[in-house]
Amino acid sequence: MAAYDTNNIFAKILRGELPCHKVYEDDHVFAFLDIMPRSPGHTLIIPKAAARNILDISAEDYAHVARGTHKIAGVAMKAFKADGITVQQFNEPAGGQVVFHLHMHVMPRKDGVALLPPASRKEDPKVLEEHARLLIAALASA
Repeated sequence: MAAYDTNNIFAKILRGELPCHKVYEDDHVFAFLDIMPRSPGHTLIIPKAAARNILDISAEDYAHVARGTHKIAGVAMKAFKADGITVQQFNEPAGGQVVFHLHMHVMPRKDGVALLPPASRKEDPKVLEEHARLLIAALASA
């Protein structure tokens, strides 16, 4: 397994070098909207710890990611009036990982509506702003 790259896109987002639509942050995790969502409200939860993937993170730091994922999944159900949630996490190229900073995908789902293919289209920033607003409001009332 390759070493963690401190210049990966998510590390740059954590350092504030690249913009994002942040929806949640605590001492251990950071959650923001995917700019190429597979469903409305597609959110990424990442550790603040430098970890390439699940094979490269301490159990304690991974537990924080799991708790953050649980929190976002619950509010995403409410915010998007979802019928279900898909949670995904990929490790190394053979496992489908593209960005090499551990991240969990939380995708609100509607019955009968397929996920868009990965990286198939970039979402309009105004739509992302509205989705972030919905998630932040649901977090505030949780």
